[in-house]
Parts: sequence; C-alpha cells; structure tokens
Amino acid sequence: MAKTITLPGLIDPHVHLRDPGQTHKEDFFTGTSASLAGGYTTVMDMPNNAEPIISLERLEAKIAGAKSKAVSDIGFHFGTLGDNFEEFPKVIDKVMGLKIYMNVTTGNFKIDADRLIEIYKAWPGSKPILLHAEDDVSDIVFKTLAAVPKQTHICHVSSEAELTFVMKAKEKGLPITCGVTPHHLFLTNKDADRLGAYGHMKPYLKTAKDVQFLWDHLDAIDVIESDHAPHTRAEKDSAEPPFGVPGIETCLPLMLTAEQEGKLNRQQLIDRLHANPARIFNVTVDDTTVVTVDMSEYELVNEKLLTKAGWTPFAGQRVVGKVTNVTLHGAEAFKDGQVIVQPGSGTLLP
Repeated sequence: MAKTITLPGLIDPHVHLRDPGQTHKEDFFTGTSASLAGGYTTVMDMPNNAEPIISLERLEAKIAGAKSKAVSDIGFHFGTLGDNFEEFPKVIDKVMGLKIYMNVTTGNFKIDADRLIEIYKAWPGSKPILLHAEDDVSDIVFKTLAAVPKQTHICHVSSEAELTFVMKAKEKGLPITCGVTPHHLFLTNKDADRLGAYGHMKPYLKTAKDVQFLWDHLDAIDVIESDHAPHTRAEKDSAEPPFGVPGIETCLPLMLTAEQEGKLNRQQLIDRLHANPARIFNVTVDDTTVVTVDMSEYELVNEKLLTKAGWTPFAGQRVVGKVTNVTLHGAEAFKDGQVIVQPGSGTLLP
C-alpha cells in the first residue's frame, strides 16, 4: 500500500478567483474546489477583480457570491488606489488585509508610490498591508515602513534583489514578511522561453541564479503562496496574453517533491504552507481540518485539474503528493478527486 501522510489544512493568502466579473476564467466554486484538491482549506482572494474591490458595496457583493459558492474557507483582501480612505473603517472587520499594487498587473490597478505613506497612515488597526512590489520600489517601501511601521507582507518575491531587501528590512526590525510562489521556485526565464504565453506572468520568471538564491535563503521566506491566477487557453493563445498562471493544485506536490529531493524539511514546508500564514493573517485552523496525501509518484495532467482554466505550466512533470482526502471542520469535503460537499459549505472569514 502506498504511503500516506497527514497535514494540517493549508492556507493560501494569495489567490485570484476572478469572481465576480471574469467567471469564464474561474469562479468561487471552481476556485475553492481546486483549493481543496491542492490541500488548501483556507484561501484569501485578491481585490483586482474586473471592477476592483475598493468600496464596501463591491466587497459585500463579492462576499455574497462566495457565500453561495465556496467549498473551502475563504477571506478577502480589500484594494486601494489611494483615494478610498473613507471606505477603510467600513470594511476593516470584513477583510483579511489591504492589498496595494505598485506595478502594472492584471486589472487597471496601480498605486503611485508617493501615496504609500498616506495609505499606511489611513489603514486602521493591525491587519496586514500586502504589497505587490518589485525591485524598483523597494526604497519607498523601506521609507514608508520606517515612518509608519505597520505589518507588511511582500507578495511573490522573485529575485535576489527583492529577497535581499526583505532580509535587510527584517534585520532592522521592521514588521515585514514575504511570500514566494512555486513558479518562481521551480521555473526560470529559460522555462518562460519554452512555455511562451503559458509562462507569461508578473513578476516575470527570473534567472537560475535568482531561483537558487531563494532556495538558499528559505529561512527568510515566510510563506509559499500560489498566486493562483487562472486564464483560459484562448486568452493565453491570443495576441496579447494576460499575466498569470494557475497554481493552487500544484503547489503542494511540487513542495513535497522538493522535500524528497532534500531542498527543505517537513517542518519548513508546514511552516510556510500553514503555520506562518495562519499567524500573519490571524487564521485559526481547528484540529478537525486535515489533509491526507498519497506520497506515490504521479504525473501532473491538465485534464485532471479542477480549476476552470484547465492547464498548468507544470503539466507532464513527475511529482509526489496527491491529495486524496480533505476533512474540513470535521466533515469530509474532498475525496478521490471529487468535491463531496455542496456549494456554499465553506466558511467566510474573518
């Protein structure tokens, strides 16, 4: 009989489930189904919807949609362009954090760096501020954190320069954490050439030297986050393919395979996929939420994915670690490739 392992429910603070507004790519049911298939029992959805989530009204409409469709636990990040401060007190109890985009990405959603300190001052309470920040804005982030030391999570760090910045900020005692995606740990710019549009993402895939630096400094990385960003094949095959790749179903097997190869140990894996995101985003996962994983080797196959996108840049790769069962709050939610609970059975956070 194949060896199985049991893990606590995984937590992903960085997904794009595309609902509402772009449900041809993904929706709350398919996205949280894919989450369970990947061993994730809690996900946090980003605010760069077709209509960015920058008001209480839009947030409440989004929450209502998730309430009727989600099969995993789900929380939401609020968004800002620096001009909706009056909404902050209205939404603070309904969200997990505030997401600020500082570079152009999917959705017309970018912040002027000069507004950053004002945004930090306006955000009430202690919930984290998440930054999509690449090399060119690290100085302004440093100055902002020094001036207004609020808990900050740097999303999808991908280069030696970015991780070095985070390490320096931590050395200075600034309240900063960071996440890295599986695609930035397992793919390089050479894979981008091979994959074409299917390796087209933000941040771009980096050099083998950058990837090795991330692995060599794993202790500085708090979270492995999927940045699950599904698009259809038709969109990826178009003249102007959008940025982003699906990732929530492939993250755990990639990391367990890396564990078998000696790149990290089990505790480091659990810390980055469960314990650290739980601590950073104040999520409680009870003991009755567990994931059972078959440690046999298998091939990642597009056709078996539950994401509506139906593809992965890792298709054809041999990995270990297939999720066979997920028990969510004491009730079996996923078994042998199938979601076995009704849409809307997931819990809304916080």
